[in-house]
Amino acid sequence: MRKIKKSLTQVFSSIQLQLEQPESIHEQALIQLIEIIRPKSPKNIQEVKKNVLGFIHFLSTDAQRPILFRTYLIKLISKYKQTNLYTNSGILSLDGFWNQLGQRMMSHVLPPVSDPSELKYLISQVFYLKTDKYWLELIEMSDWHTLLLLLDEHEQPTPINTHIEESILKAINVLSYRVSGIGLFPELIYADPKINEHESPFLAQNREIIELIEQYRYCIERRYQVSVCTPVDSSQVFVMLEQCQGVVSNIRRATKRIGVSLNLTYLLTVLEQSLERIESLIRILDEKPTVRHTAIRDLLYDLVKANHSEKRVGALLSANSELLALQVTENASKTGETYVSTDKKGFFAMYRAAAGAGSIIAIMSVIKILTARLSLAPLFHAISYSLNYSLGFVLIHVLHFTVATKQPAMTAAALASTVQHKKRSKTAQLAELANLIVNIIRTQFIAILGNISIAIPVAALITCIWPFIFDEKLLTNAKAVSLLHALDPFTSLAVPHAAIAGVCLFLSGLIAGYFDNMAIYRRIGPRLKHHQGLNKILGQERLDRFANYIERNLGAISGNFIFGFMLGSMSTIGFILGLPLDIRHIAFASANLIQGLISINGSPDLGLILVSILGVMLIGITNLFVSFTLTIIVALRSRRVRFEQWKPLAKLVITHFINRPSDFFWPPKRQNMSKIDVNQTQNKEH
Repeated sequence: MRKIKKSLTQVFSSIQLQLEQPESIHEQALIQLIEIIRPKSPKNIQEVKKNVLGFIHFLSTDAQRPILFRTYLIKLISKYKQTNLYTNSGILSLDGFWNQLGQRMMSHVLPPVSDPSELKYLISQVFYLKTDKYWLELIEMSDWHTLLLLLDEHEQPTPINTHIEESILKAINVLSYRVSGIGLFPELIYADPKINEHESPFLAQNREIIELIEQYRYCIERRYQVSVCTPVDSSQVFVMLEQCQGVVSNIRRATKRIGVSLNLTYLLTVLEQSLERIESLIRILDEKPTVRHTAIRDLLYDLVKANHSEKRVGALLSANSELLALQVTENASKTGETYVSTDKKGFFAMYRAAAGAGSIIAIMSVIKILTARLSLAPLFHAISYSLNYSLGFVLIHVLHFTVATKQPAMTAAALASTVQHKKRSKTAQLAELANLIVNIIRTQFIAILGNISIAIPVAALITCIWPFIFDEKLLTNAKAVSLLHALDPFTSLAVPHAAIAGVCLFLSGLIAGYFDNMAIYRRIGPRLKHHQGLNKILGQERLDRFANYIERNLGAISGNFIFGFMLGSMSTIGFILGLPLDIRHIAFASANLIQGLISINGSPDLGLILVSILGVMLIGITNLFVSFTLTIIVALRSRRVRFEQWKPLAKLVITHFINRPSDFFWPPKRQNMSKIDVNQTQNKEH
């Protein structure tokens, strides 16, 4: 503490010397002061509190120190242009997402030059560490209040104070006009047509804010006169700002129905940031100390955080992708609900759907082998493989069949959607989640069984009858050995390649959700129905059915088609890049397993069979684990959900498995076992 006091004494001596020569005011003393207060560990709350209380104690032991520090701060801030900092820092610009992305990427290559005359320059000099935002956030509000009360005790109106207030008022005015302009953008009016039906709150807030600014300026002009100025009432402004926030909230809710675009997401983000900044700046001018102090703390934190985040590409993506990711995963979660069976009827229906897909996958694996025989350039090989996969997956969807590995990308989103609803008690929510997980595992098991149980015999049948029809084996011995080697988890990259396939499965789920969202937002169905050219070809009745089908299935068709291209082109991309890239998919691996075993010369030994079967199992587990994990991470983040009950949930599922293992593989007679597990878990905890 003595060391801190000595350092602070030296800083305040420097401040006093600067105030005696006003033209020599500079930021070095403030930089040194923050260096003293800044904790060594930015997330150590005890150290943060100790340093802040030490500074407060130092100020309170001498009545002149708060006056000295306040005067220095005000004179230092008044040296800089302030309006741009208040209106731009921490708020996305209106030049659009892609321009912002390009600028931020370019700034890493060629950093922009800071303007020393702007207040932003002072912020960057004083809070130059990326970790400063952490310890500033840890300072308790009571300590902020104590510190700022010390500085307010001897507050005297001066021309310099007036200059700072005028800068804040100007910033409020600029932001208000900006909000009005954004509120008239076609994207917002399309998302909420009610904006045009009545007086837009975005325009009304501007009128109220102009009146508020006039009242403040009236009081500022008469501050030095004997007459008393009536305190400014900002309540009506906050009502209008709240209405603007209500419109933004309505649009966010409406996106579930009308879809969302990146541009709309960007505009909503700019609106929210601008409205929050207006509120903060108005509260800084408030006469109530508690309101003013909280606003100062919040603004300082936002400015320090923005000093580093506004240069980062990741921060831009995070701020703008949330709503779009929510809508994409929302569509995926709705689809995922159809991938979870709870009774025998759904269980066997899933098997039939997976079995149908298994037969098509077996045929696709044969086409892939035949395509590989063609003497084509790598690019055309990639296109042929991709079309085989893409058209096959689309056909599977059109026939209402199911590929087992497509489920995790959908069911994870459904699981995240369940986690999001916190209206029930923790026990009830855990019971529901445990029950959902059991249903997901059981449905996934029967789907994989359906794919494999049909893919293997169909592939075996084709491989066996091929020589009788074409007088040659489907696979040469060398090709058969190569296929079996690719399944060996010990001597090949089967598991990493399965992980790549898992990533592709995850991406296909997002792509499906994206196109489902686009079909709604771009009104694909109604536009197809009014297409004159298609009307002449199909007739209105058929066109209506076609349009309705496309609107409902555009996401699934697009996701399957693009997923096929990802699988078919991965090895070619690896060849071009000189990297060992490829994919392994459990359904195709099982078909290749039987094709290789039948085509290999002589009888395959037991070791080869067991290792190949192990490889297929590991490929399937990796496919499912990677796609499920990635999807649930994105789904939870898009919903701003932090689920911290993983351990009790895992305990509940394990308890269920111990008590009723058959539920994981066969639909139970009663869906109440999770409640029994909950009671058992509670009894153990007590």
